[in-house]
Amino acid sequence: MRSVPCRDSDAGAHLAVRVQPRASQTRLAGLHGDAVKVQLTTPPVEGRANAACIALFADLVGVPRSAIEVQRGAASRDKVLLFRGITCIDLAARLAPHLPGGKVE
Repeated sequence: MRSVPCRDSDAGAHLAVRVQPRASQTRLAGLHGDAVKVQLTTPPVEGRANAACIALFADLVGVPRSAIEVQRGAASRDKVLLFRGITCIDLAARLAPHLPGGKVE
């Protein structure tokens, strides 16, 4: 199994994601290079895809949406999400059941 780099900081865990908007379903689709691939049904218009991405991760990880922030790449498919108040170990354990073909490290 390949692993996705997750980086801890004083603020929380930073996770690289690759977003595919306008997909047929909203889900984690596995790995794309050094990022978690996220498929979203929403279009990348007026921040809707970012909001949908945050909502998906909040539901999967079990944290409030306000605990997740798009740290880098708000207008890009390649993003870095900050999960406040959580470590990479906790994030990995919570995402593992939902991540086909990989694990977070």
